[in-house]
Amino acid sequence: MRRAVCPGSFDPITNGHLDIISRASRLYDEVYVAVMINKSKKGLFEIEERIELIRRVTADYGNVRVEAFHGLLVDFCKQRDIPAIVKGLRAVSDFDYELQMAQMNNGLSGVETLFVPTNPTYSFLSSSLVKEVATWGGDVSHLVPPMVLEVLTERLKQDGKQD
Repeated sequence: MRRAVCPGSFDPITNGHLDIISRASRLYDEVYVAVMINKSKKGLFEIEERIELIRRVTADYGNVRVEAFHGLLVDFCKQRDIPAIVKGLRAVSDFDYELQMAQMNNGLSGVETLFVPTNPTYSFLSSSLVKEVATWGGDVSHLVPPMVLEVLTERLKQDGKQD
């Protein structure tokens, strides 16, 4: 069985993330979406909420598993016999950092990293940018799945952040 992992914080998942996950799901028998737990960072959505949203928006793929992780990604990979990490690259600026990470991960464990160029439609997209624009009442409906838009809008209203 060919396995790969798509790691990230996914706070929230965007259409750019989904593009990479979808493409990985066509190349691998099983794709894990590893939702990073960063205790030093307070996200808009709790880890469990992110996992549930990702499960819902990837349900049609049929070969995607979603799990939380903290610590080294290579340990997550070793525990699940995953030989490949799939990362989307939005711009040349992503490459410098991601190359260093890929070389470190390979040196630590032999896990390979495959870089997938992001669809140009999403080359500027990040979860942080989506949250920023949505907070100020901007239209992000074309940047996230409808279900995510609904939950995002509701959360921002609850938190009193949306103008």
